[in-house]
Amino acid sequence: MLDWVAYKKELMGRIGEIGKLSPDTLKGYQTLSAANAKDGHLGAKTRELISLAVAVTTRCDGCITVHTDAALKAGASREEISETLGVAIAMNAGAALVYSARVMDAVEAYSPKA
Repeated sequence: MLDWVAYKKELMGRIGEIGKLSPDTLKGYQTLSAANAKDGHLGAKTRELISLAVAVTTRCDGCITVHTDAALKAGASREEISETLGVAIAMNAGAALVYSARVMDAVEAYSPKA
């Protein structure tokens, strides 16, 4: 398995390099991220659990390491994280089913008409 703590440290270093080469890109990301970091209707724990579900469905290891750490620090339990992952799994399977229907629609569009 991956050493998530070491990976996060290495990742943050690489992102720092990107920030030096393209500061506006990193600043734009930080602005977007900060806009959603304030407590409003959702607390930090809920936002981090949502972030984990999205991280799984988008297959982002960097997101997984950052948001797992943040979710635990926000008070998420292993059980809450596990339930969140169950939702992500269910949604991803549903998304695959919906996109499979889109593929079949494309097949019909490209198939010779009788």
